[in-house]
Amino acid sequence: MTMMTPPPLEQEDEEMLVPHRELTEGPQPMEVLSAETVSASENQQVEDPPTLKYRWTIENFSRLNTKKLYSDIFHVVGYKWRVLIFPKGNNVDHLSLYLDVADSATLPYGWSRYAQFSLAVVNQIHGKYTIRKDTQHQFNGRESDWGFTSFMSLSELYDPSRGYLVNDTCVIEAEVTVRKVVDYWSYDSKKETGYVGLKNQGATCYMNSLLQTLYHIPYFRKAVYHMPTTENDMPSGSIPLALQSLFYKLQYSDNSVATKELTKSFGWDTYDSFMQHDVQELNRVLCEKLEDKMKGTVVEGTIQHLFEGHHMNYIECINVDYKSTRKESFYDLQLDVKGCRDVYASFDKYVEVERLEGDNKYQAENHGLQDAKKGVLFIDFPPVLQLQLKRFEYDFMRDTMVKINDRYEFPLQLDLDKDNGKYLSPDADRRVRNLYTLHSVLVHSGGVHGGHYYAFIRPTLSHLWFKFDDEKVTKEDAKKALEEQYGGEEELPQTNPGLNNTTFKFTKYSNAYMLVYIRESDKEKIMCDVDEKDIAEHLRIRLKKEQEEKEHKKKEKAEAHLYTIIKVARNEDLMEQIGKEIFFDLVDHDKVRAFRIQKQLPFNHFKEEVFKEFGIPVQFQRFWLWAKRQNHTYRPNRPLTPQEETQSVGQLREVSNKTHNAELKLFLEVEIGPDLHFLPPPSKTKEEILLFFKLYDPEKEDLKFVGRLFVKSLGKPTEVFSKLIEMAEFPPNEEIDLYEEIKFEPTVMCEHIDKRISFKSSQLEDGDIICYQKSLTSTNRNQFRYPDVPSFLEYVRNRQVVFFRALEKPKEEDFSLELSKLFTYDDVVERVARQLGVDDPSKIRLSSHNCYSQQPKPQPIKYRGVDHLVDMLVHYNQTSDILYYEILDIPLPELQGLKTLKVAFHHAIKEEVVIHIIRLPKNSTVADVINDLKTKVELSRPDAEVRLLEVFYHKIYKIFPPGEKIENINDQYWTLRAEEIPEEEKSLGLHDRLIHVYHFTRDSNQNQMQVQNFGEPFFLVIKEGETLTDIKIRIQKKLQVPDDEFSKWKFAFISLGRPEYLQDSDIVSNRFQRRDIYGAWEQYLGLEHSDTAPKKAYTTNQNRHTFEKPVKIYN
Repeated sequence: MTMMTPPPLEQEDEEMLVPHRELTEGPQPMEVLSAETVSASENQQVEDPPTLKYRWTIENFSRLNTKKLYSDIFHVVGYKWRVLIFPKGNNVDHLSLYLDVADSATLPYGWSRYAQFSLAVVNQIHGKYTIRKDTQHQFNGRESDWGFTSFMSLSELYDPSRGYLVNDTCVIEAEVTVRKVVDYWSYDSKKETGYVGLKNQGATCYMNSLLQTLYHIPYFRKAVYHMPTTENDMPSGSIPLALQSLFYKLQYSDNSVATKELTKSFGWDTYDSFMQHDVQELNRVLCEKLEDKMKGTVVEGTIQHLFEGHHMNYIECINVDYKSTRKESFYDLQLDVKGCRDVYASFDKYVEVERLEGDNKYQAENHGLQDAKKGVLFIDFPPVLQLQLKRFEYDFMRDTMVKINDRYEFPLQLDLDKDNGKYLSPDADRRVRNLYTLHSVLVHSGGVHGGHYYAFIRPTLSHLWFKFDDEKVTKEDAKKALEEQYGGEEELPQTNPGLNNTTFKFTKYSNAYMLVYIRESDKEKIMCDVDEKDIAEHLRIRLKKEQEEKEHKKKEKAEAHLYTIIKVARNEDLMEQIGKEIFFDLVDHDKVRAFRIQKQLPFNHFKEEVFKEFGIPVQFQRFWLWAKRQNHTYRPNRPLTPQEETQSVGQLREVSNKTHNAELKLFLEVEIGPDLHFLPPPSKTKEEILLFFKLYDPEKEDLKFVGRLFVKSLGKPTEVFSKLIEMAEFPPNEEIDLYEEIKFEPTVMCEHIDKRISFKSSQLEDGDIICYQKSLTSTNRNQFRYPDVPSFLEYVRNRQVVFFRALEKPKEEDFSLELSKLFTYDDVVERVARQLGVDDPSKIRLSSHNCYSQQPKPQPIKYRGVDHLVDMLVHYNQTSDILYYEILDIPLPELQGLKTLKVAFHHAIKEEVVIHIIRLPKNSTVADVINDLKTKVELSRPDAEVRLLEVFYHKIYKIFPPGEKIENINDQYWTLRAEEIPEEEKSLGLHDRLIHVYHFTRDSNQNQMQVQNFGEPFFLVIKEGETLTDIKIRIQKKLQVPDDEFSKWKFAFISLGRPEYLQDSDIVSNRFQRRDIYGAWEQYLGLEHSDTAPKKAYTTNQNRHTFEKPVKIYN
């Protein structure tokens, strides 16, 4: 991985990795690292590094009255370490946790040591909820401790129900690996292994591991090489060419290969490269793209041929002769890890027969409801079998993804014909032997909040394994590739084996995530030879040329200290550039002829090179030095003296260039006579100055360079009028106005020149620029948008082409407009409304562009919320050229004064739930929302009272008081539910209780104490002394549940997430001691029964981490 700090995103940093400092109020300098921190290539280990696991049990934790606390010292290869903790946070409301070098004060000056380590707060109730964070650091005298200032929130830590404090005891774990620091350049992957790695763009290790796996399937690589591309294609715009280029470089390069061209061909921007995605999802998306790109080519069908298998979904009735089957294809298989010891157990679970009976009978065609068997069997397996292991799953209780680190074994050889082909359907071709050998193991190291990917691959299916970890490739043994990637727990070795020490186990956070097997019978075909003849000639030529250019640049860089770059600007460059590429100053030096000249070469010899290049004899050349002025303009300053021309190029560069870069910038003055022959340079006296002239045409809005003149500094502009008129090809008596172009940063400064006073009085000197034009009368000035030079230059300085996109299609460019950065908010929306044909510009709402995420900013621009267009385009220190628009149904000023809420109305009698959009002024109250809602819904009674609730994940968190202002109500994440208030709740007796009632079920795979809520929560009035039997009657009536189903329900008093089951004779009110209805998360009456409602898909891919964007390839 590469150490990079991604651009600031418009979201809160998940965590800070910082050296421990006593933090004070106010901003503090911190080092912020992304989830992928330091490059594996920056600190390499030569052999297996020593690792130690340390466990620290802290008793009476909540009663600690010290600001910070150190653990006992523990040793790793002779180094002393300890854990440092701030129990109440290091001036933050989070637990602060660091690893500290225990003897830093006594170590010699200049000491340093490098360690990779993880710190964890153990969940003592449910181990899988242990919070663990990994990082690495080069410890030294200035940074002798390193870790996490905001490790976990104090509220979560000190909440006894969460499991991090049990009996007021906190358990901290540290795992420390000390590595020898080896210079990156000392390890040569190609030399050591014969293979090269891929560079990490920021968080692309997941992509690198997948690309290496696909590259090392030779049949796949050959197919990619045979995809048709042309010499006119650009890799950044063609996925096939970018992948061909990448594979070619992996095959023939001696150094690690960059992936930027490939990600650009995906349509990804910088932000995508810093966003870690799911490798399984990328695999599917990439294969789908390639399958599409291969259509109509000689390699059409390759993806299907390699990766496609088929299975049969069936439902077979038990008591009647009826069977339904459906054939489906797959490119990879998602196998359960949880509850399965190995791959075979996962396949057993995959084909497990489900019985459809009781309430779940199958509706068979022409047979009605029938008992049936439902399952899946495989028709055929592909030559290359990709197994995606479901290491991540959604935890409904915690509303988050969790990683499954359970031990899960996978064999070197996988026999899917075992037990007489129990995984195969009757239609399967039994002549095909489904015996597979393991080709690659993709590993995820870390937790759900981020981590690192790498791959173990057998490129030739021999006994040799290699680890592909971004830029570094190493030889590994089979144990490391297989057994060490099973996951599970590892025992901490006993420090005193003679004593009866307690054995501690540590969860292994590096484990296999994706497996690739190759069928033995297809091995020869899949593992074919791939050589240069498989690569298109134009690609070979292009890539060899690229390599030669790279070597040439490398050589130039190595020899750069021996050379000076001389950039020579001429009249022709000024003519070519001014008015087309540039408008201010005279020339873009990056676009003029550059010479690479040895520093020792006398300048006079360089003039010979100029003669060879431009055909201008040496005696007709005169060179001027450029100078940067205080106002940041760049102008020719003075000609070289004859004495200076005898010096070496290197000496001259040092005299002229105070910034000490390797460039020397010159202007070549050449005089040409009427007969177009060269003339010697005119002698220049101190009284003469060299001026450059630009001509402006207000009718064409055109500015161009027309020439240069030597003028007498004491002379007046009128003395050269005739020459200027001739250069402009104006009629002889044309009146002209002159302006001096002074500067353009930060604002344009262009002043009128008084023709009646001398050039010297106007403070003109060598290299100055005069812009001139025809004189305009006050009448004809109004004919032009920009009648004079200053107004035109002001326009050019501030003009901006803005690309507009519809907010609902943020990747699609809609139209562009040329605007001025100085346009007001009203100017911009007026132009956009005109473009879109909208009569009222106030119905246009704009959103700015986030340059890092390449997405619209979440908050739109308020009506007249910015002064000028330039303010709309600035994002941090970057300027964008993209804006997003919406067309509103009401004017924006009116909308901004309103609050829009989405309210779900639950009818008292009918089962339907209707969503209503309520728009009211922001200063409105909840009572106003209810009154507005009453006009839109049908009530059970005209005088029915309505209340508004806040519901989240099937629990009621709040009843809104009628007087509460709606401005701060958030309906983005919480559901707003409106309902009629039942009559029984309006007349509560002194001893009555109003309790929360929630539906719940228990996950059979989870701990028995864990509950999972579902369905609609509600309130219930319970009376003093009322038994569960009485309450059940009222609940059944309220919910209208049939007797046979209701008899299966269980009832529990649930406090802090733990159920205590009730008997029919129990007095329910005794359990609920509080009369208020808040604290829904603390205690409620739980109704346990199966959830028969359709399951909501919480994420598109259940293996995707919840904070991720989906993988997209746009091209």
